[in-house]
This record gives sequence, structure tokens and C-alpha cells, in this order.
Amino acid sequence: MLYLLGVVIFVTAILVSIGLHELGHMIPAKKFGGKVTQYFIGFGPTVWSRQRGETEYGIKAVPLGGYVKIVGMLPPSAHAVADEVTFDEDGNTVVKVRKSNTGMFTQLISDARAAEWEHVKPGDADRLFYKLAWWKKVVVMAGGPTVNLLIAFVIFWGVFATYGDRSYEPNAGQPVVETVSQCLVPYGEESRPCRPADPPTPAVEAGLLPGDVIVSFNGTEVTGWDQLRGLIRHNSGGKAVIGFERDGQLLTGTTSTSVQLRPTSDTDLTLKAVGFLGVTAEGHEVVVHGGPVYTVEQMAWMTGSTVKALVHLPGKVWGVAKAIVGVEKRAPDSPVSIVGGGRIAGETAAHDAFPLGEKIVFLLMLVAGFNLFIGLFNFIPLLPLDGGHIAGALWEAGRRGLARISGRPDPGYVDVAKLLPVAYAVAAVLLVMGVVLIVGDLVVPIHLEG
Repeated sequence: MLYLLGVVIFVTAILVSIGLHELGHMIPAKKFGGKVTQYFIGFGPTVWSRQRGETEYGIKAVPLGGYVKIVGMLPPSAHAVADEVTFDEDGNTVVKVRKSNTGMFTQLISDARAAEWEHVKPGDADRLFYKLAWWKKVVVMAGGPTVNLLIAFVIFWGVFATYGDRSYEPNAGQPVVETVSQCLVPYGEESRPCRPADPPTPAVEAGLLPGDVIVSFNGTEVTGWDQLRGLIRHNSGGKAVIGFERDGQLLTGTTSTSVQLRPTSDTDLTLKAVGFLGVTAEGHEVVVHGGPVYTVEQMAWMTGSTVKALVHLPGKVWGVAKAIVGVEKRAPDSPVSIVGGGRIAGETAAHDAFPLGEKIVFLLMLVAGFNLFIGLFNFIPLLPLDGGHIAGALWEAGRRGLARISGRPDPGYVDVAKLLPVAYAVAAVLLVMGVVLIVGDLVVPIHLEG
């Protein structure tokens, strides 16, 4: 029951976020005089809808996104509008689709224009999106992802101000061993019991025990945990002579560090092959409470990490695809879909080891993280993402401004329809990646323990 509750809470929060994202587009579009005919959460068959004024509001069956229909996103071709669009006696749009002899893409663009202009009615001439001032287009298209970033900011701020930003920091001075891993397991599987086939860790081979104070590594005096960890990671699979103190006696253990995939750093979870010993140091929890400035600073760091993750996203999804067919194990730091997020939320809610307060904080941070990712992802300057339309509006402003300064004729509106082949290609890639992640979250899911 708790598992199901966690899933429902997460999915509901994401659907609310999607709805607010679309409001971020619709409200300024209407404010600027644009015509919005549809506001829907989800895709596919319509489950419920109501007409309010000129806008139809509703919910569709597949809760994997949402959209608003703003009339006039695509301008007519360079030919006169009258050559392509007329109205019958009832005011219905009659579109003359221009057949092309120059190729599939040209006809694709022509068909898209025709479909777009079917929504145009008499009296809409001054309400078409492409005719808006460039800055109004930017506001409308940036409104959606900006709402997601604001949702993330509010949640992060609330958590940092009340619960605090918590981290574990090793004690100062020579590191005291707190735990010794008994066997080598892949990163993300540390919580599972050792199996007969799992080899012992180098720490076990060196004879280290909890409570030992590590004083040297390969002849270098150890003064702190960060220094020791750096020495271990850079040692790769080389020989390791470890000096340690136990009950007042100086002892020496000899082993070879193994090479394991581990996060690059505490702030960069990208897996990297490094030297590994198999110990943790005694430390203490650090709690930092912060307000809006602290939240902005933390989100700036998260943004940098997210941008890096977006660069590697295709490769990460390819790794999930290989895990689906059994070529390799799924990496613990691989991306997840809303299905995977729901699974993690459910496992968090049902986990007996977590107090209620920590469960709530984890779910809030999970929702905030998804909103941060969705917001940043939509700012990528490629159609059909919001960032593609923003880039088109900025390009329009730039070239019209240059023409005005140089005394040349106004080049007119940017024709984003010419980029539709790119938009369709990007949409196809996003669809494939989304399907791969959903299948991966069902077949080879990432569990909370990972």
C-alpha cells in the first residue's frame, strides 16, 4: 500500500508540474492576444474535456506530457496567403495544399502549413503566433520551462530552509576506518550480501578492521581522508602498502588496489574506472540551512551537472538499451523515465529503514529534480522543444535588427516551418529514447538500494 501511495504521489506531482508548464505557455499567449484552442495534459485518446470559451481543456490517456495549441505557429509560405487559404460560406478554412515537385521534405512542410492553417478562422489574422513581436514569442515559449525551474526552486528552498542540506563529512585528521567492505561488488549493489563468487576487497586482504587509523599509503604520510582517497583512486591496480595504527601498535598491510567504476567525485556521479580499497572513514553529518540565495547557488551547481548529463544522455540511453537485451548490466547512474521515477518513489515510501520525514524529503527532492531536468531540457535550442522556438524568435530579432540598422528591407518573420524536417528527426529520437527508458525501467529497473 505504501509503495502504491509513493507512486501515486510522484506521478500526480509530475502531472501537476506538466499542467503548470503548459499554463506557463497558455497564460502569456492569451495575454498577448494569441488564440489558444486546446489545453491538454497527456497524449493519445481524450479521456475528458470541457470547452471554455475558445479553448478546450482536457486530459488524455497517456500521461507522458502535455500541450497547448496556439494558432498560427507556422507562417504561410512566401506566396500570398490568399493563394493558400480561403474561407467557405460557413467560415470554415479551405486550404489549398501546394503539391511539390522538389521532394518529400518540401511537401512535408507544405502539408504542415495546411494542417496549421485549418485552425485559422476569419478574424484571426491579428492573433496568429508568428505575427507576435519576437520578445512576446520568447516570453510565451520560455514560460513553460521557466515554470518548471520555479517549481524546482520553491521545493529546494523549502527543503533547505527546514530540513536542511545534509551531507556526510569525514572527521578531520588521520582517517579512522568505520567500515570495511568484505567483497567487491559493482557500484550500486553495495547493499546486497556477498556471494561466493565475489572476491574479497583489497582492504580485507590488507587486514584492515574498523577502528584502525590509517597513517600512510605507499610511504606517503596520510593526513586526511580526501588525501587518502586521492592516493587510492590514482593507484589504479597497483601495489598498496598501508600503514595503520591499532590499539597503539603500528602495523603494515600489503595488497593491490582493484580497479572499480565509481563516481568521479561527490558532486559528479559520472562513473570512472579508479583504484579501490574498500573502506569508509568515521565522520559526522553536516546540516546547512539556507534561504533563496543558497538555493540559487545549489541550483546553479545542479544545472552544471544536468547540462553535463544532457551531453552524455544519448550514450547513457544506449547503455540502457544494451542492458535491456542483456549485453551489460544497467549502470546505477543511468537516466530514468517517469516510470522509473515512480518505482523509486514507491520503494522510498515502502522502505522500513527511512523515517517518515526523510521519505517526504526524498520524494520532494525527486519531484524537484525532475522539474529541474524538464525545465533545462526544454531550453535546448532544437525544434520541437521550446528552446527551438526561442532560438527562432531570437534569430528573427537579430536579422530584423541588423536590416533596420543597415537600411536594408525588413526580412520579415522567421519561417520555422523550414526546420520541420529537423523537428521531426529530433522528435523521433526523443520518442525512441523515451521508449527505451520506459522499457528499461520495466525490464531492468534501478532500485532504491542502487
